[in-house]
Amino acid sequence: MKRTTDPEPLSTYDSSWPWSTTVCGARGIIVPPRSSVGYPTVTPNSPAAAALGPRSRRRSPIGRRNIEATGGVRVVMTTLGIVGAGHIGSTVARLAVDAGVDVVLANSRGPETLADLVADLGPRARAGTATDAASAGDLVVLTVPLKALGDLPADAFDGQVVLDTGNYYPQRDGRIPDLDDGSSTASELTARTLPGARVVKVFNNIFFEHLGALARPEAPAGSDERSVLAIAGDDTAAKQAATELLDTIGYDVVDAGPLAEGWRFQPDTPAYGLPYDGSSDGTWSGATAKRVGAQELRDALTAATRG
Repeated sequence: MKRTTDPEPLSTYDSSWPWSTTVCGARGIIVPPRSSVGYPTVTPNSPAAAALGPRSRRRSPIGRRNIEATGGVRVVMTTLGIVGAGHIGSTVARLAVDAGVDVVLANSRGPETLADLVADLGPRARAGTATDAASAGDLVVLTVPLKALGDLPADAFDGQVVLDTGNYYPQRDGRIPDLDDGSSTASELTARTLPGARVVKVFNNIFFEHLGALARPEAPAGSDERSVLAIAGDDTAAKQAATELLDTIGYDVVDAGPLAEGWRFQPDTPAYGLPYDGSSDGTWSGATAKRVGAQELRDALTAATRG
């Protein structure tokens, strides 16, 4: 990325990108009716059905599952909690509401400071506290600086699938020995800070304007029109939840493995930002966004080295 100014310290719950300029504007996306193809099917006597219990509607690790009369199960993503309303959080919120998902946004400064953003997002969005967003969401996007993790209401995230967009920037977060020596990763630190959460690392390696510009919710999964994003996590069901949300907003997924492998798409690796940029001079914007396919991203992840 071409950095035209020195980075300034970010306020609590602000963007994961320390060098950003503008928040992407509204995008008009027409989403066709979604079929049930790609959603898991559970037969009435299967272990999965037993795990869901006898009631027709109950909370699950991947949103709310509706058991249909045929015995099939379709995942319905109804509400996304977003803690952190900076560039990445705002962009994910826009993609979610455009895809028909309600969002509850929170920041460190209070719900009233999000009035303009909520008004711009429309009736599917509302503001709340971090506890509100963590509790209301079928999934929760956590997009805060590492230095702000200790300010979060950790208990509110218990049992939740938390999509962690965080990156370690020492100039912003201060020095963290476990991250400096490579014995841990940023999302493992998040998981330790929120021990009841089921953390999946995602959204951390793409510039927010590229994220907004490359979404293709109208394109079929696996098509040449879609870009891929990397995920990492220790919980299989949580990664499936992340995959389903990304499909909803228009992305395919490359699974990089457990949280311990999240370093492969952290800052200063080949998979961090650069694959999505098609500019000739390193000046990133939505107009420079470049589609990234699965093999290209896998190659970038494989090429990563730990210094």
